[in-house]
Amino acid sequence: MNKNDIAKVKDLLSSPKSIVIVPHKNPDGDAIGSTLALCSYLSKKGHDAIVIAPNDYPVFLKWLPGQDDILVYNAFAKAAKEKIQQADLIFTLDFNHLSRTGDMEETLGEANATFIMIDHHQQPGDYALITYSDTSMSSTCEMVYHFIEMLQETEHIDENMATCLYTGIMTDTGSFRFPSTTALTHNVVSALIQKGANNGSIHQNIYDTNSFSKLQLLGVALNNLKVLPEYKTAYITLTQKELDDHKFQKGDTEGFVNYGLSLEGIIFAVIFIENKSDGIIKMSLRSKGDFSVNEFARSHYEGGGHTNAAGGKSTLSMKKTVAQFIDTLASYKSVLNS
Repeated sequence: MNKNDIAKVKDLLSSPKSIVIVPHKNPDGDAIGSTLALCSYLSKKGHDAIVIAPNDYPVFLKWLPGQDDILVYNAFAKAAKEKIQQADLIFTLDFNHLSRTGDMEETLGEANATFIMIDHHQQPGDYALITYSDTSMSSTCEMVYHFIEMLQETEHIDENMATCLYTGIMTDTGSFRFPSTTALTHNVVSALIQKGANNGSIHQNIYDTNSFSKLQLLGVALNNLKVLPEYKTAYITLTQKELDDHKFQKGDTEGFVNYGLSLEGIIFAVIFIENKSDGIIKMSLRSKGDFSVNEFARSHYEGGGHTNAAGGKSTLSMKKTVAQFIDTLASYKSVLNS
């Protein structure tokens, strides 16, 4: 944000406001962590703040401080709509287009509130009065820390807020191994640990609480792993039946796609997950180096994200989606092999 934006934010927050904070549909650790931390900060400043998530989120995030107060839109639509209609300010975090909120999009589009966006994805929309967008940032949680820092109020960051922010940074950087992890990221993480974030406990709560059925599902995914050496690409498929047979819960497939990317010589990995209730094949795409899965997903699969991490979808069957994907790779062969 520039000085003018910071001044506008300070003015907007100078008196008590009714504030709604929104993550994207199917929120991950960065989305939940950033919204909870910001909500806690705004509540401390005397605002009536609430997080409204479009839908439910993974079990491994349901220990985070403040998550019990999240209002889930698709479970409590009437109450959520009233909150949005009454809001003076709406913060949208970890996404940059209202379509990323699913069923909430129409309600948000009709809101009279002032919008503030905080996000690190590419190609932001123009719906917000104030847009804090930085694609070089590791995570929206890191941006929320800098947002509070720009307001010169980091003294308000307590242990609970630090825990939420650390969680989002850790999960969105793949435990600090992705290229988006910078020296500045580590400086922020250091400050959060000093504020009370227990890194060992957070890591255990996120990564070491797997169910037996989730690990069995991982086994199925690895058994389904296919490699296309001519394209330096690997992909995994999971059908609805395979999910059902292993008691799938939201978040169980988090990180599965990275197993394909971990193979030697592979620079592009995709997981295709069937969702019969929505009638789509959900896709998660990852890459190494300069191959942009953001551009690939935007061009072919109604998706987008970051250069090395993106999402998309297909309305074709699993068999046809995979066949189309392989056909599409042909035009990227030289790029993938360069």
